[in-house]
Amino acid sequence: MLMKYRYRVLGFLFFASVITYVDRVCISVAGHTIQEDLGLSLEQWGWVLGAFVLSYGLFEVPAGAMGDRIGPRRVLTRIVGWWSVFTALTGMAQGFRQLVVVRFLFGMGEAGAFPNFSATIARWFPVHERARAQSVVWMGSRVGGAVAPVLVIPLQQAFGWRTSFYVFGAVGLVWAVVWCIWFRDKPSEKRGVTPEEVREIEGAAVDSGAAAHVRAGTPWKQLFGKANLWWIMLMYHANAWCGFFYLTWMHIFLAKGRGFTPGELVALSWMPFVFGAVANLAGGFASDLLVKRIGLKWGRRLLGFGGLGMATVFLTLTIFTEGKLLTVVYLALAYGCSDFALPVAWAVCLDVGARNAGVVTGAMNMAGQAGSFLTTVLFGYIVVAFGSYNAPLVPIALMSLVGTLAWLRIDPTKPLVADTPPTPAAVIPSVS
Repeated sequence: MLMKYRYRVLGFLFFASVITYVDRVCISVAGHTIQEDLGLSLEQWGWVLGAFVLSYGLFEVPAGAMGDRIGPRRVLTRIVGWWSVFTALTGMAQGFRQLVVVRFLFGMGEAGAFPNFSATIARWFPVHERARAQSVVWMGSRVGGAVAPVLVIPLQQAFGWRTSFYVFGAVGLVWAVVWCIWFRDKPSEKRGVTPEEVREIEGAAVDSGAAAHVRAGTPWKQLFGKANLWWIMLMYHANAWCGFFYLTWMHIFLAKGRGFTPGELVALSWMPFVFGAVANLAGGFASDLLVKRIGLKWGRRLLGFGGLGMATVFLTLTIFTEGKLLTVVYLALAYGCSDFALPVAWAVCLDVGARNAGVVTGAMNMAGQAGSFLTTVLFGYIVVAFGSYNAPLVPIALMSLVGTLAWLRIDPTKPLVADTPPTPAAVIPSVS
């Protein structure tokens, strides 16, 4: 039996997600060396990392709306090509100002990547498979985070930190070219997709909704006039305080706050990302299963609440331990619990956003990047102010608690646009 074509599309998205996070985590892994080479303070390093997050957040919604309007094929080609160029240019920066500008432009280019991954899933997957598809995409991001230190540190030691950025930039450009040639926005437009699979996918009327969206335009007032969207945005904003720490400061935290050597970083720093990869996959499958068993509302809500709640517990435990191995284990468990809820958050955006999935996921991710920016920039200042690498973990844990409570207000059974027809998942009886 031949593999269904949509799983090939998912394979492309998985690999793009791996590349995305290798490129992001690369600068964190090389951070200590870059700081020494360019003479950057902790506060300056926070702004280098924050420049990416700021531009990434600012351009999330426009890039997501563009994917809804013209399709993810062209938009993702532009996004991956752009960020790959500026990944390579990161290796050419000679000082603080150049590095900030390049990273700002890098974030501008990468903005909209995951909203357009979601738009692709909305076009290519029936609703009962979306959380699983999201989990595979986000598992790819954690695989990228896990392999980054294994790839970057040997490259850095053999050829210098700049070479790693050139190599990863080239890989992204190859993906962009192949995607543009191979992918089509609609299953019915792709040669090789069987009529049976087209009917299976389009049974949720995703494409007809997308077409209506092109004609009618984006209903901004209806979308942002609903409290449901704001609760989703608050949840993701709070969760991002935790998530982005792993991508930006974790390797420096382990090196300077817990005394890890480069060899120990290679040996252990992959652990949180592997936990995250497994948890992403498990969370997506668990949510789809619970949706079938107890309904859409609590099938999504319970996993979101439980995942972020346990992440809060393990972040708090990290603050009170100094042992190297136990620190990594607690961090890995916190990241795993947080990531267990991650595909659920993105699936909720498809549940309530329907044909406006790109805009809704973009809005959620924009709110998340606001949290990422704050934690990224403030981390260095808090360390300097309190003289402790544990101090920044306190607000990170508190925000994780805020995200946990926000899940109790999110209702995936309530579409954001009043005239959006309910998807099959939305009409499953929910447990209130």
